[in-house]
Amino acid sequence: MAASDDTESKVSVTQNSLCHNDGYDKKCIFCKIVSKEIDTELLHNDEELSCFRDIKPGAPHHYLVVPTRHVGNCKSLRKEHVPLVEKMVEMGKTMLQKNGITDLDDIRLGFHRPPFCSVTHLHLHVMAPASQMGLMSRIFYRLDSYWFITAEQLIQQLNSQVETN
Repeated sequence: MAASDDTESKVSVTQNSLCHNDGYDKKCIFCKIVSKEIDTELLHNDEELSCFRDIKPGAPHHYLVVPTRHVGNCKSLRKEHVPLVEKMVEMGKTMLQKNGITDLDDIRLGFHRPPFCSVTHLHLHVMAPASQMGLMSRIFYRLDSYWFITAEQLIQQLNSQVETN
């Protein structure tokens, strides 16, 4: 019985580091958007992922794909979160295609690295066409920068981690 209790407490600690008890952080604006406490059009919403437009778009099409349950920023992720990030990428591409974007080579998908993310709820920036991003957006969402990591780079980084038990 003690071993079982120990396992349960480890699971609880792990979950709480990424996700609050019920997957909702009452101080998180994205949790409020996903739970429809804030009047924002949800382009997609299911048990796993939600998508909505960025309030300050950096490109003609700028969406945010977030886990429906609260998950910390990209630095809190581990190797076991690769499938989540991959699903977020697929959702982003699907949303672009649903909105008439056919050139998936002219897109930018990525995450701001802490402390440069304004909301600690994990969110993928999905922008297109990248060629039409303005000067400030090119800086804020610059490839190979200290403050922004592409989804592909994050997945590679997570896959290179040694799994912890």
